[in-house]
Amino acid sequence: MSAGIYIHVPFCAVKCPYCDFYSEHYSAKAVQAYTDAVCRNLRALPEHLSADTLYFGGGTPSLLPDDAVAQITGAVSEYCNLSPDAEITLEANPLTVTEQKLTAWKKAGINRLSLGIQSFDADVLRQLGRKHTPEQGVAAVKRAAAAGFRNLSIDLMLGLSLHTASLWQQELETAVSLPVTHISPYLLKIEEGTPFGAKPPAQPDDDTLAALWMQMHNYFTAQGFVHYEISNFAKSGFESRHNCKYWRLMPYYGIGPAAHSCYGGKRYAVPRDLEAFCKNPLQKQELTEPNAGTESERIMLGLRMAEGIALEDVPDSREMLLRRAKPLCPDYLQTDGRTLRMTPQGWLVSNTVLTHLL
Repeated sequence: MSAGIYIHVPFCAVKCPYCDFYSEHYSAKAVQAYTDAVCRNLRALPEHLSADTLYFGGGTPSLLPDDAVAQITGAVSEYCNLSPDAEITLEANPLTVTEQKLTAWKKAGINRLSLGIQSFDADVLRQLGRKHTPEQGVAAVKRAAAAGFRNLSIDLMLGLSLHTASLWQQELETAVSLPVTHISPYLLKIEEGTPFGAKPPAQPDDDTLAALWMQMHNYFTAQGFVHYEISNFAKSGFESRHNCKYWRLMPYYGIGPAAHSCYGGKRYAVPRDLEAFCKNPLQKQELTEPNAGTESERIMLGLRMAEGIALEDVPDSREMLLRRAKPLCPDYLQTDGRTLRMTPQGWLVSNTVLTHLL
């Protein structure tokens, strides 16, 4: 089974007020030490490891110098058996998407871009602390498409009181008017330890959010996007192969401070410490879950996806699931006796559904 490789790039120019992902301020000196450390750790991956996805997440991976991206992708090719048709994704801030970088990324083997658009509305962007304008977001997508990137994903964020049905519809229509093949909408989550955690913005109530979410589901699916995972829509064939590994409990190896891994039936995490990552010969990993892939976990992750779970894959839980699912069908769950999956309405109350099932 081919694995995925995740590279956590812990650099940001500015920290967004809602974000709790690990990142540090960008510096050229730190970037070189970081790049060297990533390559050392790639060299230490299991011999003859086969991989068919590579994902640069962050942070802001697009801040990396062009030669650093090429150095890392080169190391992956050198130390791993990387599939010729591997999906190689780089997350990018719209302000960093220049013709020079696009050319360099393609030369380094990047074939999928995930652009942190978040919104096409100036007021929403301002409240989210984003530094790009709606016009710059649109231009970044078009520039990437013109450079030959066919596999383009954008992030959208929902959850501010500014989000009315009419404004949200404008956001959705702008998204599908662009040459994108994948859209990842997220509900704004207030995290402790962030500026929003200390001073939360006004947010819609749950009923309003549910209505806006279904508005999005109905519109995107009518426009030819498949709602293949609770927070992801894609044109056919453009689902995120890397992220699907997480939900399908396939092996992946994480490199970088705060990166996570899952292989050999165990989960691991690297401490959120850039300095330690750069100084140590190899990254230190903490065992976070000694028994990954239990039936409960397989159920929780599998029901995030439209395909649901094959009941033969959870034999110990099969009869219990069918019995407990019955009163929730067909509104929140659907089953044919062989598979079980959530409906879009079920996804809206997924925590409640999972609590009932498990």
